[in-house]
Amino acid sequence: MSTTVHVIILMGAAGAGKSTVGRQLANELGWCYVDGDDFHPAANLDKINHNLPLTDKDRRPWLEHLRTALRGWVTSGTYVVLACSLLKAVHRARVLGHTKGHVRIAYLKADRPLLKRRLLDRTDHVMKVDLLDSQLETLEEPMDALFLDASEPPQRLVQRILDAFEL
Repeated sequence: MSTTVHVIILMGAAGAGKSTVGRQLANELGWCYVDGDDFHPAANLDKINHNLPLTDKDRRPWLEHLRTALRGWVTSGTYVVLACSLLKAVHRARVLGHTKGHVRIAYLKADRPLLKRRLLDRTDHVMKVDLLDSQLETLEEPMDALFLDASEPPQRLVQRILDAFEL
């Protein structure tokens, strides 16, 4: 018996294209799109706006909010594409909890030059290029995710996700 996928998480460092690909994927599937940054408490956003990296202590309430939301989506049968960094394995484990069978992760892998260029090009996002190095230092590549080359065009990445997850 197969498990119904209710949530696709697009993870990766800032600038990998999580929001762009996520919006296109959600549109293609007719699912809700949710940005993980919307779950940060105001204090976290303030730190990020002041180019201060978040600590695991800072991330704790954010992770709990994400975990609660994920559990709610799965329980209610809501279909969601979530764009969310989830850089550490322990963060992913904490958020996924017992919902893992209903969640698929696509990791948008990008090298530093691509991420830096994208962060410098955008002006409408909370995460700025000054925090890129701390993100890359924190990043632990997932063991159980679909790896995607973030340099590919968004529509091609969407198609790869649809094919890989048989959606």
